[in-house]
Amino acid sequence: MDPLKQYPDEIGPTAIILIGLILVIIPEPATSAFGVGLMLFGAAYWVWEWNRP
Repeated sequence: MDPLKQYPDEIGPTAIILIGLILVIIPEPATSAFGVGLMLFGAAYWVWEWNRP
């Protein structure tokens, strides 16, 4: 079995958090604020998906 098929619910939130982190690293205030928002959204999405069947 493909190992990525075991964790489909974790891939989306993790990708959102990583994109947010990349935007925070870019030294522009607008992208940093958007990146923080994406990281918060990704963390909330990750917690929501935690034990969901």
